[in-house]
Amino acid sequence: MNFRPLGQSSLQVSPLCFGGNVFGWTADEKTSFSLLDAWVDAGFNFVDTADVYSRWVPGHAGGESETVIGKWLKQSGKRGRVVIATKVGKDMGNGRIGLKPAYIREAVEASLKRLQTDVIDLYQSHDDDAATPLEETLDAFAKLVKEGKVRAIGASNYTAPRFAQALETSRKQGLPRYESLQPLYNLYDRAVFEDALAPLCRRENVGVINFYSLAAGFLTGKYRRPADADKSPRGASAVKKYLNERGTGILDALDDVARQAGRTPGQVAIAWVMAQPGITSPIASASSLDQLKELVEAASLKLDAAAIRKLNEASAEG
Repeated sequence: MNFRPLGQSSLQVSPLCFGGNVFGWTADEKTSFSLLDAWVDAGFNFVDTADVYSRWVPGHAGGESETVIGKWLKQSGKRGRVVIATKVGKDMGNGRIGLKPAYIREAVEASLKRLQTDVIDLYQSHDDDAATPLEETLDAFAKLVKEGKVRAIGASNYTAPRFAQALETSRKQGLPRYESLQPLYNLYDRAVFEDALAPLCRRENVGVINFYSLAAGFLTGKYRRPADADKSPRGASAVKKYLNERGTGILDALDDVARQAGRTPGQVAIAWVMAQPGITSPIASASSLDQLKELVEAASLKLDAAAIRKLNEASAEG
């Protein structure tokens, strides 16, 4: 496996990251354990989750994904073989939200307990918190790094101006900087990342671990009509925005490239993201071993220039 440095940190991660939002949700505990075992056994080491996963499910309170991962880490003894990334900042209820130092301290202890580990490899701000000064948030993270509870920090869902401001604050204050950015990015959702965030991350040598690499499954070709959106819990809420003329054109291009390469549309969609400048490790999820096999095989697919050009043209925005 060709591991890659994550930004300027000491972390070395596989070229594809397993999205842990499914653990304890669309993948029960037993299935989640088998997925994690298969992921590591295939040579991958990167797993991303968040404290809020999966609070959106009726009856869930958040922390379900971290809890499953923690049980697996304890049972499998594979802690030394994985890079665990989690996040803080989304609404956990009862006023538990944001990036104030006191809450970060509370949240990291809860995540460490659920994950059954002494250290989080990558601790990420899940959302920007404009009400909290950046230096206060970064100083709180600095303390966690100094205490050995966190190895590196990252950010998710930041605009380019705010992310640049955060990096500059770290420079000026001598604080740990965000070594990674987790933006929305895939063949359909391109403009926001490519226009401003991508150049910034390349210039600052920040690792990019984009989420929704398969656009909630839309880019697998599973959802082609409005009625298809009800095929899964994720589809019902997430893919309807992709079911339009541009989305159909992207699926047609994926079908053509996949046919020529002898692969699936989903594998081609992931390979396209992996081929983009500055991308370190795209995040994709699987809730079955068959889906996981698709991800593993996608990591070895290299698209030629003609295929990338066809996909670029079909997915161009505007």
